[in-house]
Amino acid sequence: MRGAGFPQNHPFKHVEAIEELAGALRRQLIERARSGESGGDVGSEVAALVEREAAALSDAERAALRERVLLAATGLGPLEPLLADPAVDEVMVNGPGEVYVERGGRIRPTGVRFESAAELTHTIERILAPLGRRVDEASPLCDARLTDGSRVNVVIPPLSLSGPCLTIRRFRREGYSLDDLVRLGTLSGDQAGLLARCVAARASILVSGGTGSGKTTTLNALSGAIPDGERIVTIEDAAELRLRQAHVVRLESRPPSLEGRGEVTIRALVRNALRMRPDRIVVGEVRGGEALDLLQALNTGHEGSLSTVHANSPRDALARLETLALMSDVGLPHAVVADQVARAIEVVVHQARRPDGSRVVEAIAEVMPCESGAQVQPVSECGDGRLARRLAGRAER
Repeated sequence: MRGAGFPQNHPFKHVEAIEELAGALRRQLIERARSGESGGDVGSEVAALVEREAAALSDAERAALRERVLLAATGLGPLEPLLADPAVDEVMVNGPGEVYVERGGRIRPTGVRFESAAELTHTIERILAPLGRRVDEASPLCDARLTDGSRVNVVIPPLSLSGPCLTIRRFRREGYSLDDLVRLGTLSGDQAGLLARCVAARASILVSGGTGSGKTTTLNALSGAIPDGERIVTIEDAAELRLRQAHVVRLESRPPSLEGRGEVTIRALVRNALRMRPDRIVVGEVRGGEALDLLQALNTGHEGSLSTVHANSPRDALARLETLALMSDVGLPHAVVADQVARAIEVVVHQARRPDGSRVVEAIAEVMPCESGAQVQPVSECGDGRLARRLAGRAER
């Protein structure tokens, strides 16, 4: 037992009592967040909790207790200096002994470590509790968004054999513009100009690439070319896009509660967006049956919408979009879906991350309808295709 051998009034006894009380109050905060009772302002909740549970302490002791509880409830321990570094784009914790970061597109070990799996678990709880989320053996996966917009993913045992795993993708408050991407070498000035004209002309654009290739960054940059005055609805799993236009409605999906209720899917949001009188729909990523709803929207008057998809090439991006649309519960023949893809998508921008960590647009391709569905060809080789006609029509206005 801690503190054994010390007199009851020994200072160490008093310090231990404060620590134990701080731990107990922190656990109350976590339980309140899990039960949905949390009001969202952690500082106010801590102050009210301390006043209610520790009224007998002096003003100075209550102030110290509030500080301890707040730190225990929100602090991130060894990760604090990493997350304070603006050069860090992502933090990856592979169990208590391995912490990596991504800087400038390169993943490197940090030497940072947690003392135990329990300490890492406590840190994860501190991250999730204010969000009203939790992980345990019954629900060992969690994907969430911090108040600053950063994305958090958690996997714990028994699914993770390395101990609790935590991934935090940092959020950039101001998205990159096309000019920024030109300066970074992601695309050329000619490519940026072409894509800006395509967006302004209401061409429907799909950005493809692998994980970490910068698809969302490019999508955000492309959205900057949407003319002011248009009503834009963005739909994401975790809200990352930061559009600079004035008239933007941001929608975010919601996972089911612990009881399995209350889920709102990307597909439901895409369907609802059509009732919101959008000029443009921007879907952060299509990865399921919502692909069919997006295709139908693009083919029924909602031109100029933007989205991303995981794929290895422009051709693969169209094939994957077909596969995702077939995953819906409508049961359309493959030929019908392939025809919808060919008519809905006009441009595919394919991006990749190179071994040195740089992100580069490798191809810009026009989608050409054909008897078998769709074919793609580099925009530089396009002649009088529908994209050229659309851009010419825009220039004549």
